Amino acid sequence: MSELTTAARPYAKAVFEKAQEADALENWSKQLQAMSEVVAAEGSSDLFAYPSMGRNQKVDLFKEVVGDGINDQGINLLKTLAENNRFELLPEISRLFEQQKADAEGSIEVELVSAYEVTDEQCQNLSTALQKRFGREIKLITTVDDSLMGGAIIRAGDLVIDGSIHSRLKEMKTALSR
Repeated sequence: MSELTTAARPYAKAVFEKAQEADALENWSKQLQAMSEVVAAEGSSDLFAYPSMGRNQKVDLFKEVVGDGINDQGINLLKTLAENNRFELLPEISRLFEQQKADAEGSIEVELVSAYEVTDEQCQNLSTALQKRFGREIKLITTVDDSLMGGAIIRAGDLVIDGSIHSRLKEMKTALSR
């Protein structure tokens, strides 16, 4: 994964700088998301790796699938990626772009994975506490994973706080096996 990140970083940086200059962060965000969905679609990797399909045909295929969701600058990015046979970087380019966008907007996306449904009040309390810690606006995304058995996992950028019962049981098992 770090290899993809390393390769995607210059593209994401260039796209972000272009988007920021043109005051088009949201537009680029949507374009990159749409392009990423095409790459992530089942069978797309085989299709884009097909040897007899030319670079321009691949870009045309993207344009056809995404439709109006892509502008001329997006097409230029696709052409550049096609020249270097790097379409697989699009999801990582999109992820890195979103990180840079959040940094520029002074916000951070926080993922809360809990064993049970979280109430609005709990979400608000967590957002308030994290806002104090990070000094940024918090965009909280919640999911439920009953395999955690109890507790929750919080992911914010590089920070991971694992307070799940599942994790604690693994720690106890490791400690007892020593």
